[in-house]
Amino acid sequence: MPKIKGSRLKPLLHKRRATGHSPCAYNRPMRLPMMPASLLLVVLLGGCATTGTPMQASVDALMRDYTGDVPGAAVLVLRDGQPLLRRGYGLADLETGTPVTPDTNFRLASVSKQFTAAAILLLAEDGKLSLDDPVRKWLPSLPASDDAITLRHLLTHASGLIDYEDLMAPDATGQDTLDQVHDIDVLHLLEGEDRLYFAPGTGYRYSNGAYALLALVVGKASGQDFATFLRERIFKPLGMDGTVAYENGISTVARRAYGHSLVDGRWVRTDQSSTSAVLGDGGIYSSIDDLARWDAALYDDRLLSDAMRADAFTLHNPIHDEADVDGYGYGWRIHGEVLWHSGETIGGRNVIIRWPQRHLTVVVLTNRNDPEPYRLAMKIAALYLPAAPAHD
Repeated sequence: MPKIKGSRLKPLLHKRRATGHSPCAYNRPMRLPMMPASLLLVVLLGGCATTGTPMQASVDALMRDYTGDVPGAAVLVLRDGQPLLRRGYGLADLETGTPVTPDTNFRLASVSKQFTAAAILLLAEDGKLSLDDPVRKWLPSLPASDDAITLRHLLTHASGLIDYEDLMAPDATGQDTLDQVHDIDVLHLLEGEDRLYFAPGTGYRYSNGAYALLALVVGKASGQDFATFLRERIFKPLGMDGTVAYENGISTVARRAYGHSLVDGRWVRTDQSSTSAVLGDGGIYSSIDDLARWDAALYDDRLLSDAMRADAFTLHNPIHDEADVDGYGYGWRIHGEVLWHSGETIGGRNVIIRWPQRHLTVVVLTNRNDPEPYRLAMKIAALYLPAAPAHD
């Protein structure tokens, strides 16, 4: 099958609207680079054209809880870079009754970390920084206790940094303050901590703060703010036109899904928390259509060199006490041949799972607080790749 490469995009069809809130109530065709007619048919079959097939019926059955007038989900299955399935289920916004479509943009939460890591790796390839740079080279206001922490430690959750969420001042009710913190505020919180959980490089502890600091390093090393760097060096070159590191009052999210939580038996909007404005650890919005473009770039050198991608997908920090994961690379959990990452926010749960050797990827993005969709994505993957290892 020919390789699809490049970022010149051309709409394939006019928009089509159907009635009601079926899983494909609004199907907007995926814009892909120019391709042979033989591949065009495959792409078109990835949308609603597959409705009624046994495979589609099986996925629809798995997604039944996301269907109807409830917070929904977008599901993508890619093989050899082509969408075998790209579907929206349920609603992106209960207040307006807007259905989820393949180009609905969800807050990725910690799935964002792979983009933060890629930004650091791009700057390493540019010669602007080294992964072995001490973090205090770039952020000298950090305390001396952080002297031994390198950028590589931050990437792999081997820094030992104190969780910044635990340092946020609670309000009178005992909850985190509703004032949103940003990446720079994370730095300020950590500036006053002269202790670590462990010596850098000697352990594993998942750290959102590490990725907030990495976003600040991107800004320092590139001379651009983090959101601009992502847009100019990653999103625009890959044709990810709807993807954005969202900053309230600065940028907007087109076709936005709003987060919801089930409270006393009813869904209520819970879209933002005090940490939702931190970009480096989880502030990117994207769609399954744009993530298909991102996934394609992870197979060749259009963004990162072969050597740098291989390094990113290498198990650098073993994890011994978590299921379905052997260790961490750069923005990716690694489990055998599988690369994956989940994302959790106040009103959403997401997951991307890749089998690079088998050229299969499954993405499930949701705008509800529960359940975590990893098991669901694995069940969907089993339909398309029965030989994939089952991790129950």
